[in-house]
Amino acid sequence: MPKIKTNRSAAKRFKLTGSGKYSFRKAFASHILTKKASKRKRHLRQDQILDQANLKMIKRLLPNG
Repeated sequence: MPKIKTNRSAAKRFKLTGSGKYSFRKAFASHILTKKASKRKRHLRQDQILDQANLKMIKRLLPNG
């Protein structure tokens, strides 16, 4: 049985934290920022923790992570 390949797009987007959770950057923070409120832009800067609903899918994409 061959090794499972890591999904490279997922590897660039998700990072394993020290406690075993996955963190990721929020979307919609790169351009067209003038119409977005300061509060919204401030919250977009913070990393998010992956929720339990998507954890199984990401673990399958990142077998070594």
